[in-house]
Amino acid sequence: MSSKVIARQRQPALKDAHGDVLELGFGTGLNLPYFPAGVKRLTVVDPEDLMPKRVAQRIAAARFPVQRAKLSAEHLPFDDNKFDCAVSTFTLCTIPDATAALREVRRVLKPGGSLLFVEHGLSEEPSVAKWQRRLDPIQKVIGHGCHLTRRIDQLISDAGLEIAQLDRYVIAGMPRTHSTMYRGAALARK
Repeated sequence: MSSKVIARQRQPALKDAHGDVLELGFGTGLNLPYFPAGVKRLTVVDPEDLMPKRVAQRIAAARFPVQRAKLSAEHLPFDDNKFDCAVSTFTLCTIPDATAALREVRRVLKPGGSLLFVEHGLSEEPSVAKWQRRLDPIQKVIGHGCHLTRRIDQLISDAGLEIAQLDRYVIAGMPRTHSTMYRGAALARK
């Protein structure tokens, strides 16, 4: 996830982040340099505690306060309508119940708050989708639960978020089974 190809996907996805932000799947904090000046505070949730020394250094270098919580996104311990914005980058593929997590995001977003996302998922091309379905069981094992076959736009809509903008594209230079992208924004209508 730290390759230059993947790094180029982060800035366009996060450019509209602002205010009090919730990030799903913080990982090792690779998004931190890409958050714009409009971010006032970042709350991150992740069930893993990866590379704690490196993460601590990245958090210390952040331009805004960062609060971490080691937990899964399916049950968020935050009040309703708390966050201005939420972000998910390369995360929805691994959350066991992504729809439940997105419903929680909707609950904790302020009315009109936005979910900004960049995720890989199921291709619209039948031949690529066929290979994604074949590879999915293997990918789940080697990719820490990563699914290649999730329709990210459908998961977001099923959770009650309204997709306001969606870009579908393929990252050049990567296998199409792993580089079918969904990038956009969804709104919490209450």
